[in-house]
Amino acid sequence: MDKLKAMTVFVGIVEAGSLTAAAERAGSSLASVVRQLAALEHTLGVRLINRTTRRMGLTDEGRAYFERCRRLLADIDEMEHALTDREQAPAGRLLITAPVMFGRLHVAPIVSDFLAAFPGMRAELILLDRVVDLLDEGFDLAVRIGSLPDSSLVAARLGETRRVLCASPGYLQRHGVPTVPGDLAAQRGQHQMVGFARFGAMGEWVFQQNNRRERIALQERFATNQVPVALDACLKGLGIGRFLGYQVADALADGRLVSVLDDWMPPPEPVHLLMPSGRLMSSRVRAFVNWASPHLRAAISAHNAGPATAD
Repeated sequence: MDKLKAMTVFVGIVEAGSLTAAAERAGSSLASVVRQLAALEHTLGVRLINRTTRRMGLTDEGRAYFERCRRLLADIDEMEHALTDREQAPAGRLLITAPVMFGRLHVAPIVSDFLAAFPGMRAELILLDRVVDLLDEGFDLAVRIGSLPDSSLVAARLGETRRVLCASPGYLQRHGVPTVPGDLAAQRGQHQMVGFARFGAMGEWVFQQNNRRERIALQERFATNQVPVALDACLKGLGIGRFLGYQVADALADGRLVSVLDDWMPPPEPVHLLMPSGRLMSSRVRAFVNWASPHLRAAISAHNAGPATAD
């Protein structure tokens, strides 16, 4: 058995999510992929993947072996590229993840431009509003908004995005402009809030001015789990919503929304591009990072321009 080939097949199965998908990506037959996996498990003397007719999942041994194989194959890939022409165009596949709205607005166009510039590259962009584990889930890169925990990943800072509380001009004309966080409290009954669903639970928003923090209990009139839906509700004058700056930048710029309580917003959230450590970074990942980073920084910077505010 060609151990290196078998390891490559195994990593391909895990990243593809199924034996059939791995065979299609590799341009091989399903039977060949099954034989390679079975031979690898026989040689190692352990089961790497539990599989049934409907699903498959890594065993504990398989998860540990996958991480080591992925690192080893990345090292080999990097070594081979180091021995060849350094000006050679990158080739291969990238698996990238980003938050849904940020990814749709900014990451997707950059990925398309990158693929147009490098015909040998392929990419999958998965938009998810949750934190993914790059190694466990097989991603090469992730755009993440918010503070980062300690990890073995490399984080390239792209900028920051602030929280914005905003409403339509029509709403503010009807209900007045809040001047302190307490104006939004549920017991006041003066303002209607648009928030994000927590299955019926009452919301609580945190406000901060210098070292002073206030927690205000809110009863949202409308809550949803989708940013575009909440944004549309605010644009239609249903209430006041809280968003990240990039999500409402266009609406603020053209006056369809107006920001309020700017002095009470918490510190901005950092935006990073995450990738494996430098030792494990393949040339295709490095090429995308070099290509995407300046474009993403420019986009984030543009959205940090001052919004329209209510006087």
